[in-house]
Amino acid sequence: MSTAWIDNSPISGTYAGAAMPADESREDLLVASCLAAAAQGDTSAYYDLGVAYSTGSHGVDCDLIEAHKWFNLAAVAGHAEAAMCRADISDEMTAREVAEAQRRAREWLGASTRRAA
Repeated sequence: MSTAWIDNSPISGTYAGAAMPADESREDLLVASCLAAAAQGDTSAYYDLGVAYSTGSHGVDCDLIEAHKWFNLAAVAGHAEAAMCRADISDEMTAREVAEAQRRAREWLGASTRRAA
């Protein structure tokens, strides 16, 4: 399990190769670094984004549709804990919200495939 979202101490290391100075906004940098890593197919970044959106932490609002999307992408890539988190939040979502999350995940995969080509 990734601990990028659990550790509340100042960050001075790296996440997915991106240097993150401790004196800048941690939240913006964490989310931006995770999004950049997710664009490269980093499964841990998918999971970390799911955690952020499901808890409304690190500078993002709680958004179960976005959380489901990121957990779904991580689960499809083989992240077992993400699959459990996706199932947990699905219980709190309507069928339309789950369908929207799945649509967004497919859209992300399609855009990622186009970037890689």
